[in-house]
Amino acid sequence: MEHAVITIVFVATALLTCVCMSASDDRLLVNMTLVRNAGSLEAYCLDGSLPAYHIHLGFGAGANNWLLQFEGGGWCNDIESCAERAKTRRGSTRLMTKLEIFSGILSNNTSRNPDFYNWNRVKLRYCDGGSFAGDSKFDNGTLLLYFRGQRIWQAIIEDLLPKGLGSADKALLSGCSAGGLASYLHCNNFSNYLPDTTAVKCLGDAGFFMDSPDISMLHTQRTFFQQLVTLQGIEPNLDENCTSSISDPKQCIFPQYLLKHITPPLFILNSAYDVYQFHHILVPPSADPHGHWNRCKLNPKACSPDQISLLHAFRFEMLTAVRSFLFNSSSGGVFINSCFAHCQSESQDTWFALDSPLLLNETIAESVGDWYFSRNVSKKVDCRYPCDTTCHNLIGAA
Repeated sequence: MEHAVITIVFVATALLTCVCMSASDDRLLVNMTLVRNAGSLEAYCLDGSLPAYHIHLGFGAGANNWLLQFEGGGWCNDIESCAERAKTRRGSTRLMTKLEIFSGILSNNTSRNPDFYNWNRVKLRYCDGGSFAGDSKFDNGTLLLYFRGQRIWQAIIEDLLPKGLGSADKALLSGCSAGGLASYLHCNNFSNYLPDTTAVKCLGDAGFFMDSPDISMLHTQRTFFQQLVTLQGIEPNLDENCTSSISDPKQCIFPQYLLKHITPPLFILNSAYDVYQFHHILVPPSADPHGHWNRCKLNPKACSPDQISLLHAFRFEMLTAVRSFLFNSSSGGVFINSCFAHCQSESQDTWFALDSPLLLNETIAESVGDWYFSRNVSKKVDCRYPCDTTCHNLIGAA
């Protein structure tokens, strides 16, 4: 099908030829940088530690281009879970590894990351539990928790601007999972920090979390996100064009409601059978107390016909949610495959390797590069499971 200049491809078969290089065993390890001036903004991790990022400087033709990648890692939506999270690497930079592996979209190897290998690449560490969007704190005299994701985002950006980000020629804001959600939430704000001459675009990887009922017809994820927004003070930081146009402003944390208000060019990278959403939105533990879905969750080949039908219906909901974007956005990009996966940009195997997932004979890396550099604005949507033989289906992912 064609609409204007956009070719939207619903893939019926997956081709197996790939000219990209396979990954070898050598790894790029990048040191942590603490944001020393974050205290002036009260931009603290859950436990009060300073926020951090990892940066690998660009070179050559990419020296003035920047890629910022939000780290993912779920959320905490009540005091108990946030207090526990604060004692882990998800809530404290004190407990994080100080060296981070840069692979996939963060790789500095042209054979593994052909379009962004020589850019300044930054990984923003995730320690607030609210997709870098909250602005509140909890203090009962015994326990102190900082919900300062929005300030952490601001502190990191302000630390990077004088290091070259402020004069970038090209910039890409991306992220995976909860970090992918952050890329949707902060896309407009990111462009506001940069000059009008900077080509700003955004990529959400596995961040298109659906506002869908679970198998018991309860809106488990909606309730979870509402509690998250309330606890962490996220609502004032949600897009005001979205919040002013919807009955419940908290809903604007869902990309499907925010999508039409995002101004910079956007690329949606997601699986229609996203493993996290399968396990926590469609079939959360609360909706399957007797474990009827356990075998199916461990291996899609073990799913019954009825279970597969429900998974197909969830896929259809996602495609319905992005339908307007698919057909009407002249600057957007889409790669929605039918793999049981979650996050495909940071892993070398799924980003750009000999056996990476393909749609129309293109890897994810090639599709994102074609979109960013306007070589090809096609949007690709995979056929239903199990037609795609190039998938890296995750078994036992939670």
